[in-house]
Amino acid sequence: MKRITVILLALCLACTQAPKGPSTRSFPEVRYPAMLEGYEAMEYMAVHFWDAFLDTSGRWLCDSLHIAGVESVKVEEKVGFYTTVLGQISLQEARKGVAAVFDKMEACQAADTLSNVFEKLTELFSRYLYDPNSPVRNEDIYEPFVSRLSTSRFLRPSRKAGYAHDAQMCRLNAVGTPATDFTFTDIRGRRHTLYGVKAPYTLLFFTNPGCPSCREIIDTLVEEPLATLVNEGIIAVVNVYIDEDLDAWRDYEHVYPRTWYTGYDQDYVIRTDVLYNVRAIPSLYLLDSEKRVLLKDAPTERLLNYLQNSGL
Repeated sequence: MKRITVILLALCLACTQAPKGPSTRSFPEVRYPAMLEGYEAMEYMAVHFWDAFLDTSGRWLCDSLHIAGVESVKVEEKVGFYTTVLGQISLQEARKGVAAVFDKMEACQAADTLSNVFEKLTELFSRYLYDPNSPVRNEDIYEPFVSRLSTSRFLRPSRKAGYAHDAQMCRLNAVGTPATDFTFTDIRGRRHTLYGVKAPYTLLFFTNPGCPSCREIIDTLVEEPLATLVNEGIIAVVNVYIDEDLDAWRDYEHVYPRTWYTGYDQDYVIRTDVLYNVRAIPSLYLLDSEKRVLLKDAPTERLLNYLQNSGL
């Protein structure tokens, strides 16, 4: 009789215990093979940084403050760190990394359609890699990610159409491809073409008169060592205004150095025909001697690092 009572008591306790809810956790850090360090470690991180976080075996809390059990603010910090790493490795390896992340995101969504992992990481990666104000924006790295979004079975057709357009814009004037040629007109009414400018490097600079961020870049370009590179003809600066207030541009034109090729898009084709995906001003492109794109819509710091690492 005593044994029966104990069994019944255990069953009652089991029935009254609340089911275990979703768990929280710290962000699971990537573990490197012992032999990897430096650049090889960053390449490994590009592909495997999110492996443990996007593991589908756990039951993690997903709410307004958590993504897969980790505080949302911590996940955003990791996205910021990860996208910075992507910018320090080869474009091929970086693109491979974001494709691997997308595979894992879709696996999480397939395993649990109530999870917020797919939605939240989509938002964060888009913000860091594609927002024109992001210091780590990079359309060439974002392209394989947004291309997958445009065909994902987890998105409505209306959203996929928007991502398809973004993917097309990311492929426009991609790194390694010839930049699109165009004609611009200088203050004296002379017509020039981008390909008519001859130099080992061409810095294509889309600006607006009175733009504070543009002025900061101007101040950087007229300082050493860039000023010497421009004066010696190693870098040609093509400074183009693509909007319609020509009176404002003419009033401001004297601010630009005389060593630059400065002009405006007389026919407004750069915007209307979308020759370049100029989503915000200023926007910088670095081209080689044959006008192939080396850097696309590059933040100033990335431009300076590239030139320094190129030995200029």
